[in-house]
Amino acid sequence: MIEELKEIINEIRPMLQADGGDIELISVDEEKGIVKVKLKGACGGCPYAGMTLKEGIEKYIKEKLPQVRKVEAIYGLR
Repeated sequence: MIEELKEIINEIRPMLQADGGDIELISVDEEKGIVKVKLKGACGGCPYAGMTLKEGIEKYIKEKLPQVRKVEAIYGLR
């Protein structure tokens, strides 16, 4: 599942980069279906980051990989 997620993240990345942001895959709990990502650049501090995460990124990942139940953003990592 990790390789599939990396491919999906690479599909999402150009849309975020167009607005000065980026995304990084941090971890995957395959048993629980939880994916953790880090929103970087402009996306990291954007007031709409939560909406982008839930309505854009999470929705897209779930469509591609139905076994994913939740996508969470991790903040404060370098």
